[in-house]
Amino acid sequence: MSSPSPDRSSSEERFTESSGRSAPLAHMIFNAAMAVLFAALFLRAGELPSSMWEPLGASSFPRLVLALLILINLAIVAKEWRAFAARSAAERGLVGRWAWRHRLAFGVLGLFALFIFAVPWLGFAWAALVFLMLGQWLLGARSLKGLIIALAVALVFSFGVETLFREVFVISLPRGLFG
Repeated sequence: MSSPSPDRSSSEERFTESSGRSAPLAHMIFNAAMAVLFAALFLRAGELPSSMWEPLGASSFPRLVLALLILINLAIVAKEWRAFAARSAAERGLVGRWAWRHRLAFGVLGLFALFIFAVPWLGFAWAALVFLMLGQWLLGARSLKGLIIALAVALVFSFGVETLFREVFVISLPRGLFG
């Protein structure tokens, strides 16, 4: 009786990825891109209208959070650079396979970037509705039942959150061209 052979393809793939330079390189590229995105948002946050109730201004907290995120991403890039320099080159195509395995994360990040740029034109509620519906579809809501649940979730977290902020917190979210 022969013993079943272990799945060597997944263990070999993990070994070559961890021993090569592809994982640190992919992490450096991803975190550098995130730092650039956060820097752009940092600049956009300066355009927030000032409030007479906030002595530091409406942009102070978002800018603080974005500055911390930029620093964290740059620290990760520096850490991964040391790991990248210490490793030898691996076989070709590992970065592409890594990107393919993380395609859903990149898809959601892409949708989030579109959401950020759509908010000034569509307003928070409509942009959030589209973002949440597309995000849930991307992550697997494809059946009729799943799409109905996704629509209910998207309505609650788009128009419901806008209503909550407007009526309870007395904070006006961007209304866009339809507001």
